[in-house]
Amino acid sequence: MKEEILLTPEGYLELETELNELKTVVRPRVIKDLKDARAQGDLSENADYDSARDEQAQVEARIKELEYKLEHSVIAESKDKDVAAVGRTVVILYDDDDVEEFKIVGSMEADPLENKISNESPIGKAVIGHKKGEKLEVESPNGSYTIVLKDVK
Repeated sequence: MKEEILLTPEGYLELETELNELKTVVRPRVIKDLKDARAQGDLSENADYDSARDEQAQVEARIKELEYKLEHSVIAESKDKDVAAVGRTVVILYDDDDVEEFKIVGSMEADPLENKISNESPIGKAVIGHKKGEKLEVESPNGSYTIVLKDVK
């Protein structure tokens, strides 16, 4: 079975942009740094050479990782704008009248500090497929609680 990585269109574009930057800007700079370090002579005690080799390994590993993710990604697209889905922003009302707004994203893009929650998180699982105004039960490790899906954007 082929692994699928769920991404929003914005998330896909971010990965593509990073990959392009690594291939066209960072990789050539690291290769130049390696050549410059080699030109200094004795490689056995050359900290610049060791540093450039380490950076090259990190850059190449990240390029491979990004290529894999992009190759195995599926872009989430929801046709129904009234239904909570990956790529949509939802407004949630908790029992204590707290209101929060989140963008639902694939697990790889999740970043709670930017109000991006995973479709695999308890709230993400609870709201996906539901419409504005619905009262929902969220099953979490700390027990279940009720929320109201105030809006889907």
